Amino acid sequence: MRNIWIIAKRELYGYFTTPMAFIFIAIFVALTGAFTFYIGRFFDRGQASLETFFSFHPWLYLLLVPAVAMRLWSEERKSGTIEQLLTLPITTADAVLGKFAAAWLFCGIALISTFPIWITLTYLGDPDHGVIGLSYVGSFLMAGAFLSIGACMSALTRNQIIAFIAAAAVCFVFTMSGLDLVLNFFRGWAPTFLVDVIAASSFLVRFESVTRGVMEFRDIIFFLSMMAFWLFATTVTVDAKKAA
Repeated sequence: MRNIWIIAKRELYGYFTTPMAFIFIAIFVALTGAFTFYIGRFFDRGQASLETFFSFHPWLYLLLVPAVAMRLWSEERKSGTIEQLLTLPITTADAVLGKFAAAWLFCGIALISTFPIWITLTYLGDPDHGVIGLSYVGSFLMAGAFLSIGACMSALTRNQIIAFIAAAAVCFVFTMSGLDLVLNFFRGWAPTFLVDVIAASSFLVRFESVTRGVMEFRDIIFFLSMMAFWLFATTVTVDAKKAA
C-alpha cells in the first residue's frame, strides 16, 4: 500500500502542475451546470431533485474520463519514462493501482467541484439528501469503471489519441448495451440468458437505478468487478510490453 500511495501522490501532483487539470475541472463543472439548468430544464420541472443532473453523467464520462485516462500509460511509453518507473522496487500491480488511484481521485475532485449545484438545490427547495449523496457515490464508482477501461486502452498504445478513441469506443459499448435498441438486435436470435447478461453489463442501466435512490449490493459489485477486471488486464498488458 505504501508503494501505491507514493505513486498516487506523484501522479496526482503531476496533474496539478499544468493548467490542464484546472481546465478539465472547469469544463466538467460548466457542462454539468449547462446540461442540468438549460438542456435538462431544471427550473421548468419545479422539482427539488438532481435526477436530471446525474442522468447526464454517463454521457459526460464517455468523453471526459477517457481524456483523463489516455495519458496514464501512453505518455509514459512515448517519453520513455516507463522503463524508469518499472525499474523501481515496485511491482507492476503497484504502478497500475497507483496511477489509477491518482486518476480516480482527480475525477473525484472534479465531481466534488459540482457541490454548489447541490447547495443551490437545497436553497431553492427541500431535496432528498440521501438520494443525492447515494447518487454521488454511484457516479464516483461509475467514473472508476470508465477510468479502468481507459487505463487498459492507454497501456495498449503509446499514441494518446488512439488510446482516447479506443477507450471511448469500449465505454460507449458498455453504456449503450442496456438500451432496447441494442437488446432488440439480440432478442431475435440470442438465448435469453445472453440478453440478460448484455443488459446487466450496461453502465446506463446500473446508474439509472442509483439515481432513483436504489443502490443494490450487486450494483456496487458490478462496478468494482469492472474495475478489477480491467486493471488486471492493464497489469497483464504492461507486463507483456515490458517483456517485449
